[in-house]
Amino acid sequence: MKKLFLLLTIFLVVLGFSSCKKFLDEQPVSNGLATPPTDSVPYKSASEVEAALANVYSGFKDEYFELDYYVNGDAQSDDCYAGADNPANFQIDDYAIDATNSNVSRDWGYLYTIIGNANIVINNVKSVPDATLTTDRRNQIRGEASFIRAFMYFQLVQLFGDVPLQLKEVRTISASTLPDIYPLLFPARAPKADIYKRIIADLDTALLYVKPTAVHKGYVTTGAVNAVLAKVYATQEPHDWAKVSQYCDAVIAGGYALLPNYHMLWDNAHKNSVESIFEINYTGGSSDGNWGASMFRGMDWKKFDIPSNDLVKAFETEQDTVRKAASIIFLDVTGKWSDSHWPQNNYPFLNKWHNFASGSDQNYIFLRLADILLLKAEALNENGDLAGAASLVNQIRTRAKLTNTTAASQADMRLAIEKERRLELAFEGCRWYDLKRTGRAIAVINNATGVGGVSLGYNLTQNRLLWPIPQAEMDKNAKLVQNLGY
Repeated sequence: MKKLFLLLTIFLVVLGFSSCKKFLDEQPVSNGLATPPTDSVPYKSASEVEAALANVYSGFKDEYFELDYYVNGDAQSDDCYAGADNPANFQIDDYAIDATNSNVSRDWGYLYTIIGNANIVINNVKSVPDATLTTDRRNQIRGEASFIRAFMYFQLVQLFGDVPLQLKEVRTISASTLPDIYPLLFPARAPKADIYKRIIADLDTALLYVKPTAVHKGYVTTGAVNAVLAKVYATQEPHDWAKVSQYCDAVIAGGYALLPNYHMLWDNAHKNSVESIFEINYTGGSSDGNWGASMFRGMDWKKFDIPSNDLVKAFETEQDTVRKAASIIFLDVTGKWSDSHWPQNNYPFLNKWHNFASGSDQNYIFLRLADILLLKAEALNENGDLAGAASLVNQIRTRAKLTNTTAASQADMRLAIEKERRLELAFEGCRWYDLKRTGRAIAVINNATGVGGVSLGYNLTQNRLLWPIPQAEMDKNAKLVQNLGY
């Protein structure tokens, strides 16, 4: 009875979170088990299931993707300092995270909430009794939701390693259903290999059913699916470079092209461009404004993700004036705040998202062709095709008005591609994950330098390549085992 009481309490809490709130006031559902109506058919009409899918997509506009995605990928790397005044971000920046870090717990919650919402759609779209919902559209909905679920699990497995694999929703809680639902509410962590199998299975499902084009790049298309498959096969161990090449080639053949001017990607005048593969669209205003962009630039308070001395030096060493100017802007913040890394009269901000007003219509690009071209170059180099890799790297460098790469060996080309990805994709949430998947994170981070080339003194260790399981989750679920070193 004690277990039943606990489950009923959790059930009521989950139901409470299903009401509409402004996302800044929401407390994420930590176990991700979004609860549909107890009816055997959760969705009665096409409009209901379409609204449910829209709710799954809306996860890309929560705090994780508007802010934390970039903190995790950039401030956790050598490209940015944490900035602002949030102790949780300072821990991330200094590789000193603990299991009570508020960013860690909220990111776990946000990602599992989206997964829970996707589960309901995936598991119930076929049973919608509305005859106007065609078989093709049912399959498309399933494919789009499967992509989003895979995308969220890809975030989780890179951050935490082994994580619970939850694919079902809870319908009813009673004494008779307790044996079945208890493992859903209190799951153990699944091995990374199993998480990657599910990610790939979901992406394979998506590839079967989603369309090659959509109204705009905010909807899942075959290009987005192929791009994430390429990234997954480049990340999971062992890397499968043949698969990486296969899916990169599918993207490249999908009608995408580099924009002629690098600045066009960020001026907000070329939304959903031919280079963009997956891009979260905002119309602006109180109902659909990009709140996150205002977290990275402005004079009202000290912002997050301050460009690092190490990155600025990398741009300058390469004489990469085009991408430096597009990525970083230096402003005078005299009298507003101080910073040990930069003088007040020459203080850097992120410049890629040009509309930094709160509630702006600034789109976020999560996948684009340049990323995939450089990933293809990496695959070619790993398979011994140095010339093919160089050709792709040079495409990217030519747009940046740089000379061709001089890398003359496989080892040199690895470093050349790493550098090119850093400069091309700065502040796009990629750098930390690139360093991790190539096995270079510890060496690079521990050699990062600050003002005057002085070491920043980072002490990144193997255990700190993964985040801790949030302590709140450990306290609720005895089946969870903490990562080493926490």
